[in-house]
Amino acid sequence: MSKPLIMHMLTTAKNLSPFDVNMAFDAGWDKCVPYTSIEVNEVEGIVQDTIFSRPPGLNKTGIFVGGRDPHKAIEMLNICKKSQVPPFTVSGFADPSGAFTTAAGMIAKVEQALKNNYDTDFNNLSILVFGGTGPVGCIAAVLAAGSGADVKILGRKKEKCDEIARFCIDNYLDSSSKLKGASNDEFKDYVSEVDVVLASGAAGIQLVSSEDLKIAKKLKVAADVNAVPPSGIAGLDAMQDCKKLEDSISEAIGIGALAIGQVKYQAQSKLLKKMATSDKPIYLDFNDALNEAREYVSSK
Repeated sequence: MSKPLIMHMLTTAKNLSPFDVNMAFDAGWDKCVPYTSIEVNEVEGIVQDTIFSRPPGLNKTGIFVGGRDPHKAIEMLNICKKSQVPPFTVSGFADPSGAFTTAAGMIAKVEQALKNNYDTDFNNLSILVFGGTGPVGCIAAVLAAGSGADVKILGRKKEKCDEIARFCIDNYLDSSSKLKGASNDEFKDYVSEVDVVLASGAAGIQLVSSEDLKIAKKLKVAADVNAVPPSGIAGLDAMQDCKKLEDSISEAIGIGALAIGQVKYQAQSKLLKKMATSDKPIYLDFNDALNEAREYVSSK
Protein backbone atom coordinates (compact mmCIF):
# COMPACT_ATOMS: atom_id res chain seq x y z
CA MET A 1 0.00 0.00 0.00
CA SER A 2 1.39 3.40 -1.02
CA LYS A 3 2.02 5.82 1.80
CA PRO A 4 0.07 9.12 1.64
CA LEU A 5 1.65 12.48 0.95
CA ILE A 6 1.56 14.34 4.27
CA MET A 7 2.04 18.12 4.56
CA HIS A 8 2.78 19.45 8.05
CA MET A 9 1.68 23.11 7.94
CA LEU A 10 3.21 25.49 10.50
CA THR A 11 2.03 28.99 11.31
CA THR A 12 2.89 31.54 13.98
CA ALA A 13 -0.74 32.74 13.80
CA LYS A 14 -3.75 31.45 15.73
CA ASN A 15 -5.25 29.90 12.60
CA LEU A 16 -3.84 28.29 9.48
CA SER A 17 -4.83 29.91 6.19
CA PRO A 18 -7.69 27.99 4.50
CA PHE A 19 -6.30 29.26 1.19
CA ASP A 20 -3.01 27.42 1.78
CA VAL A 21 -4.80 24.24 2.86
CA ASN A 22 -6.93 24.25 -0.29
CA MET A 23 -3.86 24.88 -2.43
CA ALA A 24 -1.98 21.98 -0.86
CA PHE A 25 -4.86 19.53 -1.36
CA ASP A 26 -5.39 20.71 -4.93
CA ALA A 27 -1.67 20.26 -5.64
CA GLY A 28 -1.94 16.58 -4.71
CA TRP A 29 -1.09 16.40 -1.02
CA ASP A 30 -3.24 13.72 0.64
CA LYS A 31 -3.14 14.97 4.24
CA CYS A 32 -2.60 18.49 5.62
CA VAL A 33 -1.90 18.74 9.34
CA PRO A 34 -2.06 22.20 11.01
CA TYR A 35 0.31 23.43 13.73
CA THR A 36 -0.79 26.85 14.99
CA SER A 37 0.78 29.52 17.24
CA ILE A 38 4.19 27.95 16.63
CA GLU A 39 7.30 29.69 18.00
CA VAL A 40 10.59 29.68 16.12
CA ASN A 41 12.28 27.58 18.79
CA GLU A 42 9.71 24.81 18.30
CA VAL A 43 10.45 24.19 14.64
CA GLU A 44 13.46 21.89 15.05
CA GLY A 45 11.53 19.48 17.27
CA ILE A 46 8.56 19.34 14.89
CA VAL A 47 10.80 18.71 11.89
CA GLN A 48 12.76 15.96 13.57
CA ASP A 49 9.59 14.29 14.83
CA THR A 50 8.50 14.36 11.20
CA ILE A 51 11.64 12.94 9.58
CA PHE A 52 12.21 10.06 11.99
CA SER A 53 8.67 8.73 11.71
CA ARG A 54 9.11 7.56 8.11
CA PRO A 55 11.79 5.45 6.39
CA PRO A 56 14.99 7.16 5.18
CA GLY A 57 14.76 8.70 1.75
CA LEU A 58 10.95 8.52 1.62
CA ASN A 59 9.99 11.78 -0.02
CA LYS A 60 6.30 11.80 0.78
CA THR A 61 6.43 14.37 3.57
CA GLY A 62 6.68 18.18 3.51
CA ILE A 63 6.85 21.19 5.83
CA PHE A 64 4.92 24.33 4.88
CA VAL A 65 5.61 27.59 6.76
CA GLY A 66 2.85 30.20 6.83
CA GLY A 67 2.10 33.03 9.27
CA ARG A 68 2.27 36.77 8.73
CA ASP A 69 5.94 37.63 9.26
CA PRO A 70 8.12 36.99 6.17
CA HIS A 71 11.34 37.21 8.16
CA LYS A 72 10.21 34.67 10.75
CA ALA A 73 9.06 32.42 7.91
CA ILE A 74 12.52 32.49 6.33
CA GLU A 75 14.10 31.84 9.73
CA MET A 76 11.79 28.86 10.27
CA LEU A 77 12.52 27.51 6.78
CA ASN A 78 16.26 27.77 7.47
CA ILE A 79 15.78 25.89 10.75
CA CYS A 80 13.82 23.26 8.85
CA LYS A 81 16.74 22.80 6.47
CA LYS A 82 19.33 22.66 9.27
CA SER A 83 17.26 20.14 11.25
CA GLN A 84 17.58 17.40 8.64
CA VAL A 85 19.52 14.28 9.60
CA PRO A 86 20.35 12.59 6.26
CA PRO A 87 19.22 10.16 5.05
CA PHE A 88 16.14 11.21 7.07
CA THR A 89 14.91 14.31 5.22
CA VAL A 90 11.80 16.27 4.16
CA SER A 91 11.22 19.25 1.89
CA GLY A 92 10.15 22.72 3.04
CA PHE A 93 8.29 25.69 1.53
CA ALA A 94 7.71 29.11 3.08
CA ASP A 95 4.93 31.38 1.82
CA PRO A 96 3.61 33.45 4.76
CA SER A 97 0.12 34.79 3.96
CA GLY A 98 0.95 34.10 0.33
CA ALA A 99 3.38 37.04 0.46
CA PHE A 100 6.22 35.31 -1.36
CA THR A 101 4.14 34.08 -4.30
CA THR A 102 2.12 37.33 -4.48
CA ALA A 103 5.28 39.47 -4.54
CA ALA A 104 6.74 37.13 -7.15
CA GLY A 105 3.60 37.44 -9.28
CA MET A 106 3.74 41.23 -9.09
CA ILE A 107 7.41 41.39 -10.07
CA ALA A 108 6.99 38.89 -12.92
CA LYS A 109 4.05 40.84 -14.37
CA VAL A 110 5.89 44.16 -14.12
CA GLU A 111 8.93 42.62 -15.84
CA GLN A 112 6.63 41.42 -18.62
CA ALA A 113 5.17 44.91 -19.07
CA LEU A 114 8.61 46.53 -19.09
CA LYS A 115 9.92 44.08 -21.68
CA ASN A 116 6.89 44.19 -23.98
CA ASN A 117 6.27 47.94 -23.85
CA TYR A 118 9.67 49.50 -23.19
CA ASP A 119 12.17 46.81 -24.18
CA THR A 120 13.85 47.09 -20.78
CA ASP A 121 14.11 45.39 -17.39
CA PHE A 122 14.49 46.47 -13.76
CA ASN A 123 18.17 47.34 -14.00
CA ASN A 124 18.77 50.92 -12.78
CA LEU A 125 15.07 51.81 -12.82
CA SER A 126 13.64 53.92 -9.98
CA ILE A 127 10.96 51.99 -8.06
CA LEU A 128 8.71 53.08 -5.20
CA VAL A 129 6.98 50.44 -3.09
CA PHE A 130 3.94 51.49 -1.05
CA GLY A 131 3.29 49.27 1.95
CA GLY A 132 6.97 48.37 1.90
CA THR A 133 7.02 47.40 5.56
CA GLY A 134 4.30 44.77 5.00
CA PRO A 135 4.96 41.18 3.86
CA VAL A 136 4.18 41.58 0.14
CA GLY A 137 5.73 45.03 -0.26
CA CYS A 138 8.91 44.09 1.57
CA ILE A 139 9.52 40.97 -0.51
CA ALA A 140 8.59 42.73 -3.77
CA ALA A 141 11.17 45.39 -2.89
CA VAL A 142 13.80 42.70 -2.23
CA LEU A 143 13.08 40.98 -5.55
CA ALA A 144 13.19 44.27 -7.48
CA ALA A 145 16.42 45.38 -5.80
CA GLY A 146 17.89 41.94 -6.47
CA SER A 147 17.12 42.50 -10.15
CA GLY A 148 19.14 45.73 -10.22
CA ALA A 149 16.52 48.39 -9.49
CA ASP A 150 16.96 51.44 -7.27
CA VAL A 151 14.18 50.79 -4.75
CA LYS A 152 12.61 52.85 -1.99
CA ILE A 153 10.14 51.24 0.40
CA LEU A 154 7.48 53.64 1.65
CA GLY A 155 5.58 53.56 4.92
CA ARG A 156 4.19 55.83 7.61
CA LYS A 157 7.48 56.01 9.51
CA LYS A 158 10.75 56.55 7.66
CA GLU A 159 12.77 55.09 10.56
CA LYS A 160 10.95 51.76 10.30
CA CYS A 161 11.35 51.72 6.52
CA ASP A 162 15.08 52.37 6.86
CA GLU A 163 15.39 49.61 9.44
CA ILE A 164 13.63 47.06 7.22
CA ALA A 165 15.69 48.10 4.18
CA ARG A 166 18.93 47.54 6.12
CA PHE A 167 17.67 44.20 7.43
CA CYS A 168 16.81 43.03 3.91
CA ILE A 169 20.21 44.04 2.53
CA ASP A 170 21.98 42.25 5.38
CA ASN A 171 19.92 39.07 5.09
CA TYR A 172 18.66 38.69 1.51
CA LEU A 173 20.76 40.91 -0.78
CA ASP A 174 24.36 41.92 -1.28
CA SER A 175 25.81 45.16 0.06
CA SER A 176 25.75 46.85 -3.36
CA SER A 177 21.96 46.56 -3.65
CA LYS A 178 20.06 49.83 -3.87
CA LEU A 179 17.30 49.56 -1.29
CA LYS A 180 16.35 52.40 1.06
CA GLY A 181 13.45 53.56 3.18
CA ALA A 182 11.27 56.65 2.82
CA SER A 183 8.06 57.94 4.36
CA ASN A 184 4.77 58.13 2.48
CA ASP A 185 5.01 61.91 2.72
CA GLU A 186 8.17 61.84 0.59
CA PHE A 187 6.29 60.33 -2.37
CA LYS A 188 5.69 63.83 -3.75
CA ASP A 189 9.46 64.36 -3.87
CA TYR A 190 9.99 61.30 -6.06
CA VAL A 191 6.82 61.02 -8.15
CA SER A 192 8.07 63.03 -11.14
CA GLU A 193 11.10 60.77 -11.61
CA VAL A 194 9.76 57.32 -10.71
CA ASP A 195 9.73 54.53 -13.34
CA VAL A 196 7.64 51.92 -11.50
CA VAL A 197 5.16 52.08 -8.62
CA LEU A 198 4.30 48.93 -6.68
CA ALA A 199 1.31 49.32 -4.35
CA SER A 200 0.75 46.83 -1.54
CA GLY A 201 -0.92 49.06 1.01
CA ALA A 202 -3.99 48.38 3.13
CA ALA A 203 -7.16 47.41 1.27
CA GLY A 204 -9.46 50.21 0.19
CA ILE A 205 -6.92 53.04 0.49
CA GLN A 206 -5.88 55.05 -2.57
CA LEU A 207 -2.14 55.71 -2.49
CA VAL A 208 -1.59 57.25 -5.93
CA SER A 209 -4.13 59.84 -7.09
CA SER A 210 -5.08 61.00 -10.58
CA GLU A 211 -3.14 64.19 -9.84
CA ASP A 212 -0.05 62.12 -9.03
CA LEU A 213 -0.36 60.26 -12.34
CA LYS A 214 -0.39 63.60 -14.17
CA ILE A 215 2.92 64.54 -12.54
CA ALA A 216 4.68 61.17 -12.96
CA LYS A 217 6.11 61.99 -16.38
CA LYS A 218 8.53 59.02 -16.42
CA LEU A 219 6.19 56.38 -15.01
CA LYS A 220 6.25 53.18 -17.05
CA VAL A 221 4.33 50.65 -14.96
CA ALA A 222 2.04 50.78 -11.91
CA ALA A 223 0.92 47.57 -10.18
CA ASP A 224 -1.44 47.07 -7.24
CA VAL A 225 -2.27 43.95 -5.19
CA ASN A 226 -5.37 45.52 -3.59
CA ALA A 227 -8.58 44.06 -5.03
CA VAL A 228 -10.89 46.04 -2.70
CA PRO A 229 -12.23 49.36 -4.10
CA PRO A 230 -10.93 51.98 -4.26
CA SER A 231 -7.78 50.79 -5.96
CA GLY A 232 -4.45 51.79 -4.47
CA ILE A 233 -3.71 53.48 -7.79
CA ALA A 234 -6.32 55.80 -9.31
CA GLY A 235 -8.14 54.35 -12.30
CA LEU A 236 -6.56 50.91 -12.00
CA ASP A 237 -9.12 48.11 -12.16
CA ALA A 238 -8.40 44.87 -10.31
CA MET A 239 -8.74 42.93 -13.58
CA GLN A 240 -6.53 45.28 -15.62
CA ASP A 241 -3.77 43.30 -17.29
CA CYS A 242 -0.99 45.40 -18.82
CA LYS A 243 -3.28 48.11 -20.20
CA LYS A 244 -2.61 51.86 -20.20
CA LEU A 245 -3.73 53.92 -17.21
CA GLU A 246 -6.31 56.50 -18.30
CA ASP A 247 -4.97 59.42 -16.24
CA SER A 248 -1.27 58.76 -16.73
CA ILE A 249 0.55 61.59 -18.49
CA SER A 250 3.23 59.08 -19.52
CA GLU A 251 0.68 56.48 -20.69
CA ALA A 252 1.97 54.07 -18.09
CA ILE A 253 0.90 50.43 -18.05
CA GLY A 254 -1.40 49.31 -15.22
CA ILE A 255 -1.52 45.86 -13.64
CA GLY A 256 -4.37 45.00 -11.27
CA ALA A 257 -4.66 42.64 -8.32
CA LEU A 258 -6.48 39.83 -10.13
CA ALA A 259 -3.94 39.74 -12.97
CA ILE A 260 -1.21 39.42 -10.34
CA GLY A 261 -3.29 36.91 -8.39
CA GLN A 262 -3.48 34.54 -11.33
CA VAL A 263 0.31 34.36 -11.48
CA LYS A 264 0.54 34.02 -7.69
CA TYR A 265 -1.89 31.07 -7.79
CA GLN A 266 0.07 29.28 -10.50
CA ALA A 267 3.42 29.84 -8.77
CA GLN A 268 2.19 28.50 -5.44
CA SER A 269 0.54 25.49 -7.07
CA LYS A 270 3.68 24.61 -9.02
CA LEU A 271 5.91 24.88 -5.95
CA LEU A 272 3.59 22.64 -3.92
CA LYS A 273 3.60 20.09 -6.74
CA LYS A 274 7.38 20.33 -7.00
CA MET A 275 7.65 19.43 -3.32
CA ALA A 276 5.42 16.41 -3.88
CA THR A 277 7.36 15.07 -6.86
CA SER A 278 10.99 15.96 -6.13
CA ASP A 279 13.32 12.97 -5.68
CA LYS A 280 15.43 14.89 -3.16
CA PRO A 281 14.69 17.40 -0.38
CA ILE A 282 14.13 20.97 -1.58
CA TYR A 283 13.62 24.22 0.35
CA LEU A 284 11.58 26.87 -1.42
CA ASP A 285 11.36 30.60 -0.72
CA PHE A 286 10.59 33.87 -2.55
CA ASN A 287 13.42 33.36 -5.07
CA ASP A 288 11.91 30.04 -6.14
CA ALA A 289 8.49 31.70 -6.29
CA LEU A 290 9.88 34.34 -8.67
CA ASN A 291 11.40 31.66 -10.91
CA GLU A 292 8.03 29.90 -11.18
CA ALA A 293 6.16 33.18 -11.73
CA ARG A 294 8.55 34.21 -14.49
CA GLU A 295 8.20 30.83 -16.17
CA TYR A 296 4.41 31.03 -16.08
CA VAL A 297 4.31 34.61 -17.40
CA SER A 298 6.73 33.83 -20.22
CA SER A 299 4.55 30.91 -21.31
CA LYS A 300 1.47 33.09 -21.81
